[in-house]
Amino acid sequence: MQQATVTKKTKRTFNSWVKNPVLEDYALRYAPKSFRTWSEFAVASSAIGGLAFLADFAIGGSLAISYGFSSSFWGILVAGLIIFLTGIPIAYYSSKYNIDMDLLTRGAGFGYLGSTLTSLVYASFTFIYYSLEGAIMAQAIKLYFGIPLGIGYLIGALIIIPMVMFGMTFLSRMQVWTQPIWLILMVAPIIGIVIKDPTSISTWTNFVGKSTTGAGFNPLFFAMSTGVVLSLITQIGEQADYLRFMPDQTKQNRRKWLWAVMLAGPGWIIFGSFKQLSGAFLVSYIAPAVGLDVAGEPIQMFTQAFGQFIPGTFIVLSVATFFVLLSQIKINVTNAYSGSLSWSNFFSRLLHVHPGRVVWLFFQVGIAIALMEGGVFGFLNSILGFYSNIAVAWIGAIVSDLVINKSLLKISPSYIEFKRAHLYNFNPVGFGSMIIASIVSIVAYFGAFGVYLQAYSPFLSLALAFVLAPIIAIATKGKYYIARENPIVETEFKAHVAQGQIHVHAGDELTCSSCSYDYEHEDMTYCPYHGDMICSLCCSLEKDCHDMCKQEKA
Repeated sequence: MQQATVTKKTKRTFNSWVKNPVLEDYALRYAPKSFRTWSEFAVASSAIGGLAFLADFAIGGSLAISYGFSSSFWGILVAGLIIFLTGIPIAYYSSKYNIDMDLLTRGAGFGYLGSTLTSLVYASFTFIYYSLEGAIMAQAIKLYFGIPLGIGYLIGALIIIPMVMFGMTFLSRMQVWTQPIWLILMVAPIIGIVIKDPTSISTWTNFVGKSTTGAGFNPLFFAMSTGVVLSLITQIGEQADYLRFMPDQTKQNRRKWLWAVMLAGPGWIIFGSFKQLSGAFLVSYIAPAVGLDVAGEPIQMFTQAFGQFIPGTFIVLSVATFFVLLSQIKINVTNAYSGSLSWSNFFSRLLHVHPGRVVWLFFQVGIAIALMEGGVFGFLNSILGFYSNIAVAWIGAIVSDLVINKSLLKISPSYIEFKRAHLYNFNPVGFGSMIIASIVSIVAYFGAFGVYLQAYSPFLSLALAFVLAPIIAIATKGKYYIARENPIVETEFKAHVAQGQIHVHAGDELTCSSCSYDYEHEDMTYCPYHGDMICSLCCSLEKDCHDMCKQEKA
């Protein structure tokens, strides 16, 4: 292990928010075994609870209105299949190594600073959907209470803050408790409509909306529909934010562990696709009564749907409003939570400061309010269609690295390294493939390569990122994955303990020489600048070391 003669450094201190594990939720770290006390079922239930968002209904309804039945139907199914397949390796590695999407990206071909860009992409996903879900909540508040949308945006955004402050500790309970009620209220009106009016199915399959080519299949409209849904591909990041708290996989729990990971990871899109198709179905059913302009609003969908079998206008509106508000709270606590994690990662790398996850929670909510006040809901398809080009490039590069470079070609390290001390700032494998794929697909999106590649630009983005990652890895011979070998890898850890180079405290913990707190060895590394062990967060925040630990190899 590298040694160095060092002078005594000033101890790092953190404010009370950062020091409180309930509030901080290990925002920038490996989730330690001592904190992961939930069962596989509890973690999976919490992750699935975040899928209550009604933006799926709004997206499905909007696609049906814009492109008719066939194009929207097949677009939703094909996009769902792509999202499911790409979600499998991400969910597995996040659960196995107990790290969130940002830390996974670092070690999956992007490098330490290269993943800063993807933190911004991911943060954008969370606040875009936070604002969309908040707008849906405000629509319900306006319809029921008569409160103007502008004030409703503020109410819908601010009530989320106290819930999210307490992280997984609160969210796991809230999601489990509310899940049965939510499922019943979501499914009941759809089943009720089909039973009461069997012709509603044929009404849907013949729905034209505003499509200029009717209800039949149009390859361009299909591609546009798929592109909008593919913007949801980064939802797997929010699932990973929960899955990182999975207990360790053992021989005893292997089967239920895998089932929980698959259900709560890529399995989210099964629920998502069902809701999108349900949104398209409800739009076709209620459009004659309310008109196409507002038929895509979930509050309108469920007010009309519940009204088919619940007597009394006031009761119907009350039930529909309760369902919408419950759904939006369940998802926006996740959007706010994941956004706070992503902003924490982003700013800790750029500014070398970490005031605490709770600070970035307020920042996340502020951006979402600004987007809502700017009328983001009215530009739903355009925003999501553009965003999907970047989102699928990011996910495509990660999946390619995990599946091809790591598992098949064995160029990428077999483990996920997320600590600054062992990573190059930029790895051209993931970072380069994402940048190239994003640029080319965005140029195509704006029509430079003709109407077909304009419509199919997300497919182009995904294919380019997936193919370029192994090509760049082979061309660079995997040189830019590891800047300095990490002695604290599972297979080597015990040997260093035996040699007295690493001193382990009770519970397999090490003391950080910078902040003096104890962390499990997966979160620690040796720092020649401090001449001792240091935790991953203090390593990220250190401004004066100038990466001296990596200079020899770099």
